[in-house]
Amino acid sequence: MKTAICALGVLLALGTGPTEANAAEPIPFSIGEASPANTYLAIWMAEEAQLYEAQGLELRVVPMNGGSQTAPELEAGNIQLMHIGMSSVVRANMMGSDLRVIGSLSNVIRHTMFLAPGVRGAEDLRGRAVGISSAGSESDSTTTLGLERIGLTREDVRIREIGRDRLDQLRRGMVSATMLGEPSRSEALAMELNPIVDLYADRIAWLFSGLTVDRAYLIEHRDLVLRFMRATIEGNYVAITNEVGAKNVLSRRLGLNEAGIVDASYDNFKLETPINAEIDPAGAQNIVEALASMGASDDVNEYIDLSIGEELRVEGFYAAMEEKYGLN
Repeated sequence: MKTAICALGVLLALGTGPTEANAAEPIPFSIGEASPANTYLAIWMAEEAQLYEAQGLELRVVPMNGGSQTAPELEAGNIQLMHIGMSSVVRANMMGSDLRVIGSLSNVIRHTMFLAPGVRGAEDLRGRAVGISSAGSESDSTTTLGLERIGLTREDVRIREIGRDRLDQLRRGMVSATMLGEPSRSEALAMELNPIVDLYADRIAWLFSGLTVDRAYLIEHRDLVLRFMRATIEGNYVAITNEVGAKNVLSRRLGLNEAGIVDASYDNFKLETPINAEIDPAGAQNIVEALASMGASDDVNEYIDLSIGEELRVEGFYAAMEEKYGLN
């Protein structure tokens, strides 16, 4: 009884809950988590409010490094969807995969390049290690952009794959520089680490945090993808309209103890998250242009699929969410 009461309390605190009972057995739906960050908040909120269960899905989160892992895991059916930027999709499709980004949780670059303690500037980086999460990730692509801003190329440094927790390795001097987004960005500023390039301040259109599926899976299981998107988008509405609940979830899921860091992470989420997970084609185009030298196709439709969002709009889902949460 106590468990049931606690669960109900969570739902009431979040201001939502399952919309209807689903008599059928929930269908497993696994999503790859490239790196815990505030861009994941919509999914966490939807989990907390049992919105995936309401859609008949049993959500499973699989921690991954992303990048080169994305296509093999999607194609093998080990995961059904990956939370990752479009740079990985372009690189995977160049190697023969057929992935599509169907929604976005961020349409601008949200990375800042920080230097390790004792590293004074661009010239100090020559010959030193610059950390990325994995090859092909957004941290990889944005590192190339960041180096260009300070007059360096990838050949001037040693690019090192260091996984998900880049801030800790930077702080300890295991790499000399790395790109960080929220909440690590605010944590690095609080540690007084030096931000040498702030791409976030430049407001660069970029499909930075996409929701990606294998195209064959999308064709064969479109209904399940639509269910996932309905729950995730409603998670955005819950987060936007319940600041206290959302900050509690951010604090717990990301292990944040400083109120200022939590506030900055939430404010960044609220400002930069497209509430209906809409893809900005300009952000997709910028990635294609950035990777053109690698031989990427310049047709963005080979990497994104806008039909899921259009279907949800036509069926009235967005309007229903706006009315339900008082945002119309």
